[in-house]
Amino acid sequence: MRELLEYIVKAIVDAPDKVVITEEKGEQGVTFKLQVADEDKGRVIGKQGRIVEAMRTLLRVKAAKLGTRATLQIL
Repeated sequence: MRELLEYIVKAIVDAPDKVVITEEKGEQGVTFKLQVADEDKGRVIGKQGRIVEAMRTLLRVKAAKLGTRATLQIL
């Protein structure tokens, strides 16, 4: 799941070397915390949050296939 998220985000942003994804496992499933450069936050979020919601949907589908849950937070 992390590889999928990393691939998508690095394709969107202007500074792919500043993309940092941390993964926390807990009782609720996996939480991915995404850090990007300040100027790239708008690109990752998208108009009215459409891009980030699409990424969250893809993560949920992938997690469901693996039998777990996944969430995405942008820091």
